[in-house]
Amino acid sequence: MLFAVAIFAPLLGSAIAGLFGKAIGDRAAMAVTILCMLLASGCGVSAFIELESGDTTAGVISLGTWVEAGTFHVDWALRYDALSAVMVAMVTCVATLIHIYSIGYMAHDENHTIWRFFSYLSLFSFAMLMLVSADNLLQLFFGWEGVGLASYLLIGYWYYRPSAGAAAMKAFIVNRVGDLGFALGIALVFFTFGSIDFSTVFGAVGQHQDAAYHVLGHTYRAYEVIGILLFIGAMGKSAQIGLHVWLPDAMEGPTPVSALIHAATMVTAGVFLMARFSPVLDYAPGALGFVTFIGATTALFAATVGCTQTDIKRVIAYSTCSQLGYMFVAAGVGAYQASIFHLLTHAFFKALLFLTAGSVIHAMSDEQDMRKMGGIWRLIPLTYTMMWVGNLALGGIPFFSGYYSKDAIIEAAWASCSLVGHYGFWCTVIAAFLTAFYSWRLIILTFHGAPRADHHTMEHVHESPAVMTVPLLLLAVGAVFAGWAFHDQMIGPDWKAFWGDAIQIAASNHVLHDMEDVPGWVSLTPLVVGLAGIATAYVFYMFVPGIPGALAAAFPWAYRFLLNKWYFDELYAAVIIRPVQYLAQGLWQIGDVTIIDGIPNGIAALTEDGSSQVVKIQNGSIAVYAFAMLIGLVLLVSIFLLFLR
Repeated sequence: MLFAVAIFAPLLGSAIAGLFGKAIGDRAAMAVTILCMLLASGCGVSAFIELESGDTTAGVISLGTWVEAGTFHVDWALRYDALSAVMVAMVTCVATLIHIYSIGYMAHDENHTIWRFFSYLSLFSFAMLMLVSADNLLQLFFGWEGVGLASYLLIGYWYYRPSAGAAAMKAFIVNRVGDLGFALGIALVFFTFGSIDFSTVFGAVGQHQDAAYHVLGHTYRAYEVIGILLFIGAMGKSAQIGLHVWLPDAMEGPTPVSALIHAATMVTAGVFLMARFSPVLDYAPGALGFVTFIGATTALFAATVGCTQTDIKRVIAYSTCSQLGYMFVAAGVGAYQASIFHLLTHAFFKALLFLTAGSVIHAMSDEQDMRKMGGIWRLIPLTYTMMWVGNLALGGIPFFSGYYSKDAIIEAAWASCSLVGHYGFWCTVIAAFLTAFYSWRLIILTFHGAPRADHHTMEHVHESPAVMTVPLLLLAVGAVFAGWAFHDQMIGPDWKAFWGDAIQIAASNHVLHDMEDVPGWVSLTPLVVGLAGIATAYVFYMFVPGIPGALAAAFPWAYRFLLNKWYFDELYAAVIIRPVQYLAQGLWQIGDVTIIDGIPNGIAALTEDGSSQVVKIQNGSIAVYAFAMLIGLVLLVSIFLLFLR
């Protein structure tokens, strides 16, 4: 009962605020959505505690029949196990704090439709909760598309800004590309297992290991194809390299939206999907290798780009992209538990970082360019401290939460003892150095040095109100203690008792055990490179600030390559967007206007012109009429005689 209330309470708040927001006003809409989120978080945490304490048992909560067509039967049901309970508790808690923070952040919103904003936030939360609690792939796809729709509405909330509208469309369209792969994966699951219900599918994994899929004259193992198709869907939602281009543009939405999308919802959906399908993926080594390769490449790619960005939110956005790569590396080497563990800790410190960035933007009169900041740490000390806490967790510094989860992923990549696993190890190690570097680059440029803002802006720098700073303090608790609190249960000696049947792995998967026996230098490397990254940032941006400019001048091609985000947008524009635009223009002007509309319009014009000439002989003269009749008679006789011959 508590579990169901946690999931549907945000929907109630969203419906009330969305349908009656104009009538009840902004304050009432904020109150009802936040009360519903508080109820959801209380029930979500209680349901998690009850499950892990043994007071209740895992199971399925059936809500009724959803689809019944012949032999195809799908129930509307909630899957209540350790994986869904962890996700529901995390999503509701983080989303609730973001709702509360939004009261202060959106207080002076120029759109003047706060009720709509809070309705969208709660709708987003509900869609994510429905996704993580689904008991079948169709219901999961419902939540999957729900977060896509809600992200479109929230990213484009300031719809009168062309950049916001374009960013919302970009996110929606790019996700549709990944969702096509996901939909095909769902279809193949049904063809292979005869069901899309998780219990049925996972219970029959052993019976279909030799199932094959024939396409284009080749035969592939069905599990491998299913794994790759589902991962393509995850690539879109979780912004992996190739389908990541929507992520930085999503910063056009209000900062609470960025925190919600990048910390607790949407981008974590792909990681959750990999963990949920662990029973199938563990028998698809080829697909897991692909997941590891893409995740490792994404972690490195996003970390390099984050080093050159100047927008404070975009730096943190690329950090999210990189950390998601870590999570997929963990899933790819079979350490699904570590991927969810990092997902949990990341939710707290990444939400903290985004909301802290929002506090900076609020203090700096909506300025987001770090080159126009500096010299403000004494003016907003609480925000400054919270930024340090978030970065210490992100950088993997002992004993903050990221230290436990990120280091575990790096160790798991090495312990996999595979070529692609070691590729993942080195990519994540290099990314760890770059992460620490750009994180402290952000702190130094934002808070330290001489003020670079104009005098008017500096006069108005102030600490955010309590409604914004209290959520920061609560998120900081998670950023500090979540790793320590859940390490042993999630990836330590007690992981089997904690996860139960929520994450099922093959008997040959010993990666969590092998992690404990990696060489000492492997365990020490993430900390060493992290500290080196921090030291490098201090040298570059505080002690010898001329170094970055000199490097950019010495290697302009490398600087432009990173500043332009590896030219993915330009590549897609040249290869896909402009050719499609030219094709559409041609089909419109030639196919539609000239041919489809041109032929009937031409016939109509010819008929009109002919009739306009014919009417000229209707002049009332009998002699003219007699002459016309004579000409017609001569023509008829001539034709008659011609055919008789």
